[in-house]
Amino acid sequence: MLLAVVWHWWIGFFLTIGSVLTVIALVVGYLKTVQAPRYPKKD
Repeated sequence: MLLAVVWHWWIGFFLTIGSVLTVIALVVGYLKTVQAPRYPKKD
């Protein structure tokens, strides 16, 4: 029974980390593909 509790916490930990990284990747991808062309770099 103890193994089930420990396993539950590890799955929750990895799902949380994966979700946070996915949200960050989506925000960065949005800013790079949608917002960057609006403000081109001036060379």
